Amino acid sequence: MTQGLLTWATEASEHASQVDLLLTGFSLLVFVLSAPVFVLMALFAIKYRRGKPADRTHPVNRNIWMEISWSIVPFLFIVGVFVWATVLYADLYRPPPDALEISVVAKQWMWKFEHPGGQREIDELHVPANEPVKLTMASQDVIHSLFIPALRLKQDVVPGRYTKMWFTANRPGTYHLACAEFCGTNHSLMGGRFVVLTRADYTRWLEQSDVDGSLADQGAVLFRSHGCSGCHGSSSTVHAPPLEGLYGSPVPLDDGRMVIADEGYIRDSILLPQQDIAAGYPHDMPTFRNVLDEGEVLKLVAYIKSLRKPRVLP
Repeated sequence: MTQGLLTWATEASEHASQVDLLLTGFSLLVFVLSAPVFVLMALFAIKYRRGKPADRTHPVNRNIWMEISWSIVPFLFIVGVFVWATVLYADLYRPPPDALEISVVAKQWMWKFEHPGGQREIDELHVPANEPVKLTMASQDVIHSLFIPALRLKQDVVPGRYTKMWFTANRPGTYHLACAEFCGTNHSLMGGRFVVLTRADYTRWLEQSDVDGSLADQGAVLFRSHGCSGCHGSSSTVHAPPLEGLYGSPVPLDDGRMVIADEGYIRDSILLPQQDIAAGYPHDMPTFRNVLDEGEVLKLVAYIKSLRKPRVLP
């Protein structure tokens, strides 16, 4: 219990400090609004208890402004706290464009992290201090939830879709991470370490880690080995959507809708190819649902994100 309280008391980001300040402010507001009620209840219970002579002929107080004030003022304070919390919550969905992107795969009962350079970790996550980090997370089996108490952040990891979480850790050190969603018999063992390093130490850690190429390079190998280049390669004669410059671009669909090609769209195009068909293309894409696992799909997504539109010479 003591270790858990100390873990919660530790702050490793500016967001954690803001969350603590919000909780402190809200707790004080609740105390200020509720204390008069309990104090007056106690005083009235003593003053007007049965058997005690008391003057019960007080005239009715018709001060309408007093009645309005004790309703409006607390309401305004509560709305202020709501707006404060909403702004803090909404900030979690606006990661900086230059954030370091790390892929996460959750499965019973471990966390698998992979850095852009191909460095892989099991139940440990190393990140640089004072730099924004964005986690793109997928579940291999059931619902999990990545919880890092020192950051005051928790995000569900749901099968069949990507969820994201971003943060900027500002205090080097080693902290606890865990799964906060009951995910099976060994749920309590699905924990690990969250390690914040200075930029120099993080660079040194990256250099010392064994890699098989960057995440995008590994995706390129999968792209060729699974025959994707036969249809989507630049020299292919098959009528298939080009992938160069696809990420982040609008894609018109054959049902008239327009979507943005983010990580989720690319993932669904690989595993659920008949769900959103690009306009003007045949329905020939096979599914890779039972061929690729979530880790391999993340590598393919990283490769497709790395493709740039060919430069047109004047």
